[in-house]
Amino acid sequence: MASLKEVKTKISGVKKTAQITKAMNMVAAAKLRGAQEKMEAFRPYAAKFDEAMSNLSGGANTTGFPLMEVRDEKTVELVVVTSDRGLCGSFNANIIKLALVKMAEYEASGKKVSFVCVGKKGSQALKKTGLVRKSYRDIMSNFQMYNAREIATDVAAEFLSGATDKVEIIYGQFKSVAIQRPEVSAILPVQPKSGASSTEKKFSGDYIYEPSTEEIMDVLQPLYLNVIVYHAMLEVGASEHAARMTAMDNATNACKDMVRNLTIVYNKARQAAVTSELMDIVGGAEALK
Repeated sequence: MASLKEVKTKISGVKKTAQITKAMNMVAAAKLRGAQEKMEAFRPYAAKFDEAMSNLSGGANTTGFPLMEVRDEKTVELVVVTSDRGLCGSFNANIIKLALVKMAEYEASGKKVSFVCVGKKGSQALKKTGLVRKSYRDIMSNFQMYNAREIATDVAAEFLSGATDKVEIIYGQFKSVAIQRPEVSAILPVQPKSGASSTEKKFSGDYIYEPSTEEIMDVLQPLYLNVIVYHAMLEVGASEHAARMTAMDNATNACKDMVRNLTIVYNKARQAAVTSELMDIVGGAEALK
């Protein structure tokens, strides 16, 4: 059995750890509020942009747009968006696991795979594969639209040069504070979106665009890529804080359980020490008789 001093030191250490995890939980909760508001404010814009692209691409001559060129898929690039910091449970691990699964699927079908990593955790984990083409580290803590534009421009340039035939983005989608799921979305080639299903009863009609649909599509396509990347980064930003808040809450509860168990061990050790001292006293008194 451990000595009283050792157990008491462990209890003190666990209590200090609980204070740290509780503080980190409160910080994550405060940051989550801002990140969630920003993400939820951007979702309608992304949905409306997607609707506009759906309507435009449905009636446009897509053969004249390089970003919509469908080729034989020989090379695939995966844009993996993770956080820069850890201590958020299995959030980053799930995204990286999905990226590795997709890599294995494409390689099994004879395709060449490369990674573009957004966030330090994904870059560190996927670096060992030797397939990371470019990394964007230390931007997820305070990213802006220009960061998404830089990533989208780089990915589009690779596609236009013929270095890649297909691009997908993998990120953690924010479902709720308790649920963040890794998702895969296609970026390139930009494909015409299918309209509303026949089961949906809604009014629709043909739109007249000025200038022409082709001219508008030529301008909107690069912006569409920016929106997709930025939306994924917002989802990951909110999901990271939610996952960290949950992880720190679990860690705090685990510390409380450890303190409770160590207190029981401490009381047993102290009781054993007191009993031993009493036996020594009684034995000494008996020896003097």
